[in-house]
Amino acid sequence: MEYHNPVLLLPTVGGLAIKPDGVYVDVTFGGGGHSREILRQLGPDGKLFAFDQDTDALANAIPDDRFTLINENFRYIKRFLRFHGVRSVDGILADLGVSSHQFDVAERGFSTRFDAELDMRMNQKGTLSAYHVVNEYDQANLSRVFLDYGELKNAPAIARVIIEARESHPIKNTEELKHVLGRFLPAHKSNKILAQMYQAIRIEVNQEMEALREFLEQSLEILKPGGRLSVISYHSLEDRLVKRFVKNGLFEGEPERDFFGNFSVPFKTIEKLIVPDAEEIKSNNRARSAKLRVAEKI
Repeated sequence: MEYHNPVLLLPTVGGLAIKPDGVYVDVTFGGGGHSREILRQLGPDGKLFAFDQDTDALANAIPDDRFTLINENFRYIKRFLRFHGVRSVDGILADLGVSSHQFDVAERGFSTRFDAELDMRMNQKGTLSAYHVVNEYDQANLSRVFLDYGELKNAPAIARVIIEARESHPIKNTEELKHVLGRFLPAHKSNKILAQMYQAIRIEVNQEMEALREFLEQSLEILKPGGRLSVISYHSLEDRLVKRFVKNGLFEGEPERDFFGNFSVPFKTIEKLIVPDAEEIKSNNRARSAKLRVAEKI
């Protein structure tokens, strides 16, 4: 099964400062590129646990006694690590967003390049799909999705047009959705706006922001002092959450000050924001919007 090269491979794994006998977690296994590099740096007593909710990723499982692949959403990281007898780890890696494989398989409905049924489920067992969002959400909720997750200022108008179109018949596939939304897609920036629309629906379908919040909070709980968190994000909504959390352990507001007026924060930043160089972007288009943040638990 074809999966593209992992983004920012060496900086992301390097940020974990691998200990040969450590316990690590790759919560976005995908094609296994990051996991293989972690295993390469681990010694015989090291352990790697990987998560991926997409059943397609199971075909890439690595035959290694040090490796365990868990077919679950990373929002359940604490629960499933405990199931395997693990309560604390030395490092956690996350490569957020949609995998190249998911984009490239037309019938999954993630890409604007193909005509496909409205799906966009990362977990193929999930009950909420893009079809349900587009055809069953009321106008207020549709507007919320496009505004909050697509950052589209004309979200109310987009929602209204979808509601009007589906009154005559359901919107079943991506080409029908593009046709319905055509008036919002001027030729000079249609791809960008359509990508924002797809992103909004996809995030809602997969509850991506809620899952990310839960994952980050649990990561803080299970990382050992000195343990590393290495996270790649691909859009400002994700990056904002990661940045705020590693800065002060909160998603909103400021942390409390101690008696001396100092903030009590859970992480220290290891490096400033890391982005791919021009050569990587040229060889791997998916890398163009990647942002890597690495933090160490205090």
